[in-house]
Amino acid sequence: MFDRLKGVEKRFSEIETLLSDPEVVRDREAYQKLTREHADLQKVVTVFRGYKQIVNDIEDSTELLKDGDPEIKELARDEIGLLTNKKDELENELKKLLMPRDPNDGKNVLIEIRAGTGGEEAGLFASDLFRMYSKYAENRTWKMEIMSHSPTGVGGLKEIIAMVHGKGAYSRFKYESGTHRVQRVPTTEAQGRIHTSAVTVAVLPEAEDVELHIDPNEIKTDVYRSTGPGGQSVNTTDSAVRLTHLPSGLVVTCQDEKSQWKNKAKAMKVMRARLLDRMIREQNEKRSEERKSQVGTGDRSGRIRTYNFPQGRVTDHRIGLTLYKLENILQGDIDTIIDELTTYYQAQALQNAEPV
Repeated sequence: MFDRLKGVEKRFSEIETLLSDPEVVRDREAYQKLTREHADLQKVVTVFRGYKQIVNDIEDSTELLKDGDPEIKELARDEIGLLTNKKDELENELKKLLMPRDPNDGKNVLIEIRAGTGGEEAGLFASDLFRMYSKYAENRTWKMEIMSHSPTGVGGLKEIIAMVHGKGAYSRFKYESGTHRVQRVPTTEAQGRIHTSAVTVAVLPEAEDVELHIDPNEIKTDVYRSTGPGGQSVNTTDSAVRLTHLPSGLVVTCQDEKSQWKNKAKAMKVMRARLLDRMIREQNEKRSEERKSQVGTGDRSGRIRTYNFPQGRVTDHRIGLTLYKLENILQGDIDTIIDELTTYYQAQALQNAEPV
């Protein structure tokens, strides 16, 4: 572990030197990458330097044990005891800081919610989930930006794509990917029978320009007239945009804005996030099963959670967590679930991590 920490400290010093180089400062992409890396390493280096100072202080106090004065020896023993406890605390903190960390945790997040099986009831539950995530973001003073949405005629949603802007948004939402199942009596059900419907959620980190370069020549742009509810030129001008990434065949459409260029900008954000997500998943597939278990999430086909209205119960099937506070959860009170999932996957990562 300490060889690795010395390497981290050496790299930190190299970055500090590079950040003072005028040529690096002029290179926007290189400068952004280095400042991000510097911020990532700073906490580890600060704790490691504090640890090394404690070790030096213990050595100095140990030398005082050779002193002939009994009082000085007693003071040295007390000091060594205190310093050793502090040393152990810092060593444990360093182990945690060196745990595998998701590089996307600090990013904004793109959330895609789609109604699955269950007809109109699935669309209504898709709307409920979007409201839940919106309230959660609002409670954290994060901004929710709707990129694209397709409503149903009864107040539900066939699909909605939204970007959550906030530091650490991805780290809080990333375990929401998967199939969310709802069990309740639809308002249209005369016999009072419970129906089961499903909604799929996909969570993607926002891709930044410096991470993912998309060749403009590889993007085909089509414009067309918006469909859906009218009013004030929404469906009277060619403002809707369809982007096609030719190498992958990935298609993104956006028609929520009146402005064609705004729709194109939103569609590009979605395109960029989906391409980054695809790249990450392809990289993970090439890694060993052990490494995949460290990532811990991402299978969107699997049922991850059930919301049972008659019992007021929410169950997360991945960790066997059941909470009887359905109404609070649907109002955005999902920190307990997220905290439990984070603890579970961090423990898995620590258990499966390679020795340091």
